Amino acid sequence: MDLKVMLTTFGMIFLAELGDKTQLATFCFAAENKAKFAVFIGSAGALVMTSLLAVVCGSFVCRVIPPNYIRLGAGGLFVILGLWMLLLPAGN
Repeated sequence: MDLKVMLTTFGMIFLAELGDKTQLATFCFAAENKAKFAVFIGSAGALVMTSLLAVVCGSFVCRVIPPNYIRLGAGGLFVILGLWMLLLPAGN
């Protein structure tokens, strides 16, 4: 196992998830329920499954599309979504 890749991935995902709506949803579930451990296991399991899905899909996609194009596409998508959120009014 590549420890550098593992620690880099952990650090980036940890920072990206702080304050994320997933964390806020888990916060709310924990505040509303006495079964804190069940909330933790459910939340952790969901994050593990979504990470597994991302790794499997990423492994498949990088065989078909070069990683540089994937990075450019992801970056472009983030810019487009950011501009969309800034420029278009939210529907009430």
